[in-house]
Amino acid sequence: MAPSYVMAIDQGTTSNRAILFDKDGQMKAMEQQEFPQYYPQPGWAEHDPKEILASVIHCAEGAMKKAGATKADIAAIGITNQRETTVAWDKNTGEPLYKAIVWLDLRTSDTVAELCRGRGGKDRFRKKTGLPISTYFSAVKMRWMLDNVPEIKKAAAEDRCCFGTIESWLLYSLTGGKDGGVHFTDVSNASRCMLMNIKTLQWDASVCKDIGVPMSALPAIKSNSEVFGAVKGFPSLEGILISGAVGDQHAALLGQGCLEVGSSKNTYGTGCFMLLNTGADPVTSKNGLLTTIGYKLGPDVPVTYALEGSIACAGRVVQWLRDNMGIISRSSE
Repeated sequence: MAPSYVMAIDQGTTSNRAILFDKDGQMKAMEQQEFPQYYPQPGWAEHDPKEILASVIHCAEGAMKKAGATKADIAAIGITNQRETTVAWDKNTGEPLYKAIVWLDLRTSDTVAELCRGRGGKDRFRKKTGLPISTYFSAVKMRWMLDNVPEIKKAAAEDRCCFGTIESWLLYSLTGGKDGGVHFTDVSNASRCMLMNIKTLQWDASVCKDIGVPMSALPAIKSNSEVFGAVKGFPSLEGILISGAVGDQHAALLGQGCLEVGSSKNTYGTGCFMLLNTGADPVTSKNGLLTTIGYKLGPDVPVTYALEGSIACAGRVVQWLRDNMGIISRSSE
């Protein structure tokens, strides 16, 4: 029999989910699991990449069990993920070289100040990348790691350091890790690194040089909809094709059906994010919005651009009230 389901992996800031959809687009089963957050210093936020991977596998297997499905029933896997959160790992061992630095982490403020001293200030790279220099984006997290984590500096010098956002780490790990795992990212996540030229859709050599990130450590950029590889090394999922990857807010733009120029969506999660479809051309905002990629639905399909406005803390405040203040015991309160 032909496979009955597609699996969506939703890797979020505080939890992971795996959802099975049938041929009619109806949700058949879902498994969700929170994972630990680490705050080693004020303003710092970290995740353990291996804990995220283990949780993703747990959720995938849990959803399959609920649906009574096996790997033969899964046509493909798609991954959506928290953006900007940055992982560094050793391509020879497959092991993380440091904890993942989360998108809302503020430790890179000095790095940002240093980069802003260059010509153009905070908008120094905006014409090429669509983004202002900010603690938010992956490039400054990579630079901080290179400057402050000796193991990463050494690995980069020896050409064995791999950088990536979370979907890149998952793609690598799920397709074999050190045993042939792919080092890919998708165009939506790449657009949030502050290293990709939003017109060429490739890493920009001059921006990488100015920020101090070696291009050899960066993943190859693919569209949102194509085969990235097949699962390898996880028996319950072995051989399933991973056929899509897209940043969470870009996935929401698609999921809300914002396929026409001028259509927009607003998502309330850990943070709050508004995206507006601007069509085939990048648009520069006069009101502080970010120029970014909307989506690219295949290697030979034109890219769609978007404008984005973001607020870092929305649902995260509820988690803080629960876990730090103890004012509530459950988020549902």
